[in-house]
Amino acid sequence: MLTFYFGPGGSSMATHIALHEAGAAYEPRPISFARKETQTAAFLALNPDGKVPTLLIDGRVLTEVAGTLWYIARRFPEAGLLPSGDIEAEAQVVSWMSFLASTVHPSRRAGAARRYEVFAVAEQKLAGREWAVGDYSIADIHLFRLFWRWMDAGGPTPGSFPAVSAHYDRMMQRPAVRRVLEIESTVGYEMP
Repeated sequence: MLTFYFGPGGSSMATHIALHEAGAAYEPRPISFARKETQTAAFLALNPDGKVPTLLIDGRVLTEVAGTLWYIARRFPEAGLLPSGDIEAEAQVVSWMSFLASTVHPSRRAGAARRYEVFAVAEQKLAGREWAVGDYSIADIHLFRLFWRWMDAGGPTPGSFPAVSAHYDRMMQRPAVRRVLEIESTVGYEMP
């Protein structure tokens, strides 16, 4: 049994998309940032870091976007969210995930200039590709969520990142992405 704690529009959106891509059955538990529900004693007992995503797997806790995405991709291989049997391609997915978590995500709080710098690197890495690593993968889901957040906040200057923008447009056409956006907007966005 999977129980998924998420904050609409937050980092957990990537995990939410992966759950829908995989067709996974899960119990949704939306968390309100505005009401500081990630800081309650009950939630901190699950995740002492007080963050989402928090995924319970038969009662065991798994946190962090990269960890939850990796788990979903491996648990539901039929969803095709990881390159199959290609160790180098899998390593490339891990490389993208590390870059996104350690460089792109923190740029949000470092100012516009830094955000442009890191998305310029993402642009260069993605140039000439439809997806981050060959076929669609969890790296694309993670990249999308970070760019979506920026687009939702006013976005970059039009034309600044043609490859990343085209990737964003392709992601917006995916049924799982559209469904998660519908679910999360209905619950209500309260971005931290």
